[in-house]
Order: sequence, then C-alpha cells, then structure tokens
Amino acid sequence: MATHLQGSLFDQTDDLRLAPLTGLRRTPLGSGAWVDLLPGWLGGADTLFEQLATDVPWHAERRRMYDRTVDVPRLLAYYRAGEPLPHPVLAEAREALSAHYAAELGEPFVTAGLCHYRDGRDSVAWHGDRTGRGAREDTMVAILSLGTPRDLALRPDGGGAAAHRFPLGHGDLIVMGGSCQRTWEHAIPKSGRTSGARISVQFRPRGVN
Repeated sequence: MATHLQGSLFDQTDDLRLAPLTGLRRTPLGSGAWVDLLPGWLGGADTLFEQLATDVPWHAERRRMYDRTVDVPRLLAYYRAGEPLPHPVLAEAREALSAHYAAELGEPFVTAGLCHYRDGRDSVAWHGDRTGRGAREDTMVAILSLGTPRDLALRPDGGGAAAHRFPLGHGDLIVMGGSCQRTWEHAIPKSGRTSGARISVQFRPRGVN
C-alpha cells in the first residue's frame, strides 16, 4: 500500500523503544473525565509506521448513514483478545499500559483497533466509545499515534466546538480515562493542512468499543 509519511525531524532512529510511562501528564476535563499525554512515547515510531502500513491486512468499510450507505473515511484493522498483534512492540506497549494503569483501571487492555488515515481527507466524526461498557462505566482507551500528526479533538457530550485539540503523531500516546467516553466526545477532523498519513493504535479493555 502506497503511503506518504511526513517523517519526524526529532525521531531519526530505527530502534523501536518505549519510554517510561512515568512521563505521563494528566489533564482533567471535567465531569470525571481526564486525558493523560506522553509525547514521543515510542522511539523509532516512523519505522513502525512503515511496517504496519505494509504488513497489516487493512480493509475498507461502508456504513449506513441516514438514507444512504457511505465509505468509512479511513482503513481499519482489529485484533481481538488473544490474537497476536502485527508487531511485537505493540504487545510490549499493551503490557506496559496494563501494568501502569492496573490499580486505577482494575483490568488489562486486551484488544487493539488500528485506523489508517491515508491523508487529510480521512477522518473520524464526533463520538464516544459507547457501544460497550463505556456507555455506563468509567474506563480507559489508550491511543498510540504513528506517522504525520493529526489533531485529536475533544468536546463535552452534547455538541459545540472543540474544547481541546491534541496534535498526535510520531509515537505520541494519549489515554482517555474516567468518564471520558460517556461525558465527552472525540474526533479526528479532516485537515487541509496535511497530506501525510497517520496510523492510530487503540488499546481497550474487554467489552469497551
């Protein structure tokens, strides 16, 4: 699959290496929601991007929207609990997150969903991960971003403009926790400022989607 990656000037190594999670910084959002952020968690992230872009069995989806069926504006892949992940460093990342948040979350991260944003026209609309337990329970969703940075926007549930924007790419980590999935919404808006590609890896506990 041909992709255009805008490489990082600050991550010029092929050595895949996770930084300690002690560098996470928490931002309270209100209503019991918060996000933790760790820029550059994965060193060598551009190398991993190239491998995943080539090796992951990406697929396109079509979904019913109102009175018509439309293309989902990104490519997708999903790894259920117990399925091997497409690169060993992703299993290492999931284990590190499970260990770090064990006391607060009370359960491990077990699944991995991948999204491939091929350029600035690919996006994901405002939503919360509420088709599972996130609709009624506090939980966490951890996202490792690879490739060209794109804004992850957040706003309180109910609409309105984005209250926060986090530009994520090149190995950055964000964790949405507490009530975030049911009291806030997040999105990756379309962007006319970038033509580069991004891959996000979303780690979730069982039953959260």
